[in-house]
Amino acid sequence: MTRAPVLASCSVVAYATPPEQIENLLRGVSGSWPRLLTYLIENSPDDSLRSLAPRYQALYWHQPDNPGFGRAHNRAMRAAMEAGSRYHFVLNPDIHFSDDTFLRLLAYMESQPDVAMLAPRICFPDGRLQPLCKLLPAPIGLATRRFLPWLHRRSGHQYDYEMHASGYDRIMDVPVLSGCFMLIRTDALAKAGLFDERFFLYFEDVDLSRRLARVGRTVFYPHVTVVHEYGRGSYHDWRLLCHHSASAVRYFNKWGWWFDEERERVNARALGSISLAKTGVGIDAAGDVAP
Repeated sequence: MTRAPVLASCSVVAYATPPEQIENLLRGVSGSWPRLLTYLIENSPDDSLRSLAPRYQALYWHQPDNPGFGRAHNRAMRAAMEAGSRYHFVLNPDIHFSDDTFLRLLAYMESQPDVAMLAPRICFPDGRLQPLCKLLPAPIGLATRRFLPWLHRRSGHQYDYEMHASGYDRIMDVPVLSGCFMLIRTDALAKAGLFDERFFLYFEDVDLSRRLARVGRTVFYPHVTVVHEYGRGSYHDWRLLCHHSASAVRYFNKWGWWFDEERERVNARALGSISLAKTGVGIDAAGDVAP
């Protein structure tokens, strides 16, 4: 007897997003999984996307007051969890993926019950890798990366922070996964909590990754690739830079500025795992060396 596919869900939060971009995403989502609850939340003054939702069986909410990225996704995740969804995709509007992407990622999650969150390999439209696997940030390193990028690169900190030594070619546990594409086990969300709504924009994915890693594994899965049109808005818009800076302050106020023992331990373990992988040795979930 064939088992029915698991109930999964996804949410997309849009702000002044071109309707054609959202329609392309919804078209891909609608054909990706037979039992998928889709939520489209428009945090814009107008409701230009409303007519798209029924075409792709998506539930639509218009929030003209723009309560923020995390708060909007939380509304969808709460509804999805109440409906019985076992896995939830958090998607940016500027994501593109193949028809079997959800199938392959959900199959991996089903086979690995200790994984709380999963992220695929993410590339630019021209095929270049986006190095979005990261260590937990530290204040000085983050400030240097943002305002003195040449120094951050020359010092080797960027190489470590973005985990380049891994080669991005193997399954690995990662301290921080990008909010542009996340697959989250809802049981883990129930334990760790949803997005912290004090983060209006930026760092909500860092904070959630950190909390989910306390109840399960946060894993990079390179055998599936998605395309992200990554605009790096805070590098071009002073308002987004202000949001980015304010969220950084909130993050370090929450987790610690100079003394963060958990950060040091988690980052050291992640870098150590990369080094050991090169010698054919792994580290198990408890942090012990394993053949």
